[in-house]
Amino acid sequence: MGSHLECLDSVDSTNSHARRLGLEGVRDGAVVLAETQDSGRGRLGRNWVSPRGRNIYMSVVLRSDLPPESMSQISLMAGLAASETVDEWAASRLKWPNDVLVGQRKVVGILAELEMRADTRFVVLGIGVNVNMELADLPPDLVDKAGSIAMAVGAPVDRARVAGRLLSNLEARYDELRDRGFAGIAEQWSLRSGFVGRQIRVAEPGGSVSGEVLGLAPDGALCLKRSDGREHRVIAGDVTVIDGYEAE
Repeated sequence: MGSHLECLDSVDSTNSHARRLGLEGVRDGAVVLAETQDSGRGRLGRNWVSPRGRNIYMSVVLRSDLPPESMSQISLMAGLAASETVDEWAASRLKWPNDVLVGQRKVVGILAELEMRADTRFVVLGIGVNVNMELADLPPDLVDKAGSIAMAVGAPVDRARVAGRLLSNLEARYDELRDRGFAGIAEQWSLRSGFVGRQIRVAEPGGSVSGEVLGLAPDGALCLKRSDGREHRVIAGDVTVIDGYEAE
C-alpha cells in the first residue's frame, strides 16, 4: 500500500479523488492523502470535519477478488487496523462498525465505498484520523463527541508517523482478510470492542432496535438478542452502548 501515493494540499474529498483514480485504472493499494477536504464525507451522509494540517485524511483504492458482500468485512478490518495504530499512542476501543474511540471520544472514522461496473470493480476505503485537532476546531455539535490523539496524550503527534503505521497495519490486516478469511479479524475486533454481552440501542434506517450483543456474523453484521428472545442482524445504523464504554 502506498506504492502509488498522491499528497494533495486540498481536495473535495479524498474518497472522490481516489474513485477518479480507480476509474482511470490506478493500481491496487494506491493512496490519496490531503491536508484538508472541502467536502469530506463520513458514514450515513454526514460531513467529515477537515481542519487544515491537523489530521490524516486518507483514501486507499483496493482491487481484490473479494465478493461485493464482503464490504462489511473490509470496513471492520480497517477499523481494527486503525485501532491498532491509535494504540501506539493512546488506548483505544472499537465501536461497531468501524469507529475508533479513545475514552468516550471518536478519533477515527471510516467510509468504504464500492465501485462496480462492467469493466472494473474496486473499493475506495476512506479513513479519517483526528491526530492534532483541538476542541476549537470542532463545531458545537461535536465538542462532546470527537477528540484526537493529541488531546489524549497532551502533546502534538507526528502525523507522518501515524500515517505510516496506519498503512503498515492496514496492509497486514488486508492481506490476512484475503489469505485467511474474516474469522481471525472478527475475533480481534470483538476483543477490542468489549461489545459481546452489552446492551445496545441501534438507530437503523427503518427504526430503532435494542438488545444484547451476541457477536459478529460471518459477513460482519452485528447479531443481537432482543428482549423477546429473537435474534436480530444489524447491517447499518448508529450504535449507542446503553451502559456506556467506561463501565468495565
